[in-house]
Amino acid sequence: MRRLIPLLLFWSISASAATLVGQVVGVTDGDTVTVLDEQKQQHKVRLAGIDAPEKKQPFGQRSKEALSDAVFGKTVSVEWNKLDRYGRIIGKIVVDARDVNLSQVEVGLAWWYQQYSAEQSVGDRQLYALTEENARRERLGLWSEAEPTPPWDWRKLKKASRK
Repeated sequence: MRRLIPLLLFWSISASAATLVGQVVGVTDGDTVTVLDEQKQQHKVRLAGIDAPEKKQPFGQRSKEALSDAVFGKTVSVEWNKLDRYGRIIGKIVVDARDVNLSQVEVGLAWWYQQYSAEQSVGDRQLYALTEENARRERLGLWSEAEPTPPWDWRKLKKASRK
């Protein structure tokens, strides 16, 4: 039973939607931030529906800077219903009624993360797909490169080179 309680807690957290409101006090990269809630508790938040270039990838630093400009020091609302395997909240960050996750895709500083699209609403899936398509067509940000390497492929290559 003792092992079942954390599992049930995780399931109950991930099965219901929640909103976290707080101030962004840290930006790790182009798709991860730290939010400080009213109780002064910090929460790592991974932006849902997107995957930004890693810091050492082309456009990685620009992606982090764009996210920082959009959220650092601001009060945000995080709509979420899942924790990842590292205990981070997976959510959509909203500032002044603007979807910050989508903004990263819009300016070509993140990919729409199709692998996890089933976790998005149908409307968000369609909007993120169209937004990425437009950024590609306009050759914005990382799409200015001939063949940008998606971060999931870049991570696999890095992991394989360490072996």
